[in-house]
Amino acid sequence: MLDALEIAAEPNRRRLLHLLAGKEQAVSDLAAHFDVSRSAISQHLLLLEKAGLVTARREGRNRYYRLNPQGMGRLRSLVAQFWTDELDLLSSDAAALADRRGNAQHEQPDH
Repeated sequence: MLDALEIAAEPNRRRLLHLLAGKEQAVSDLAAHFDVSRSAISQHLLLLEKAGLVTARREGRNRYYRLNPQGMGRLRSLVAQFWTDELDLLSSDAAALADRRGNAQHEQPDH
C-alpha cells in the first residue's frame, strides 16, 4: 500500500492536489503550471492516482483528473493523526524537560 501522506508531501504533487481542488483538469492544463515536462506531471498524477488521492477518466486523447473525495478524506485523517501524535510527543518531551529542570533546581544547594 502506498503512503498517501508521503506521496502528497512532495511539492509538485501537493501543488497538483491544490490545482485540482477547484475542478477537474486535463494533464495539459495542469502541466502548464509547472516548469517540468508534461511526462513528469503525468508520472506525478499516476502516483497520486495509485495512492487513491485522484481519479482519472479518458475522453478522446485526453486524460482528466479530479480529486478523489474518499482518498482525500483518508489523507485528512492521516494528517490529523500525525499532528495529534506529534503534539502528544512534544507535550511529553516538554513535561519531561520541565521535571528534569525542576529536579535539578531542588538538588542545587543554597548558598
